[in-house]
Amino acid sequence: MTKVFFYHNVQDRLGAACSLLARAWAQKKDFTVFVPAPEQAQLLDRLLWTRFPLSFLPHCHDRSPLAAETPILLTQDLQAPRQDQRLLNLGDEIPPNFERFTNLIEVVSQADEDKIQARQRFKHYKAHGHEIVAVDMAPR
Repeated sequence: MTKVFFYHNVQDRLGAACSLLARAWAQKKDFTVFVPAPEQAQLLDRLLWTRFPLSFLPHCHDRSPLAAETPILLTQDLQAPRQDQRLLNLGDEIPPNFERFTNLIEVVSQADEDKIQARQRFKHYKAHGHEIVAVDMAPR
């Protein structure tokens, strides 16, 4: 059963997603990133190129000819994911077919609307028996 991680209280949802992906890449872990909004996917793509000035996070869209050899895939379609270990959800809804993945990562900002939608997803996962790990990312 999919284990769900909620990283909450982040100031910048996409920035936090970049940081999580950077840590995963440093550990040589592949990731599928569900980004259903095209404009958000474009922004994330740009951030993955520029967020860390002296490094690059290898990524591409799932329809790219390089998708088979790229560790971080951005997608709007989870029908046939290339890997089934880690899914990062940047959508506001429950990602389709998330049960195929071993781990699902949710990133929740401090914005009220984001928190409300995340609570609904949290309730859904909990009601369906998924183990949930909450990680508070508020600055200390």
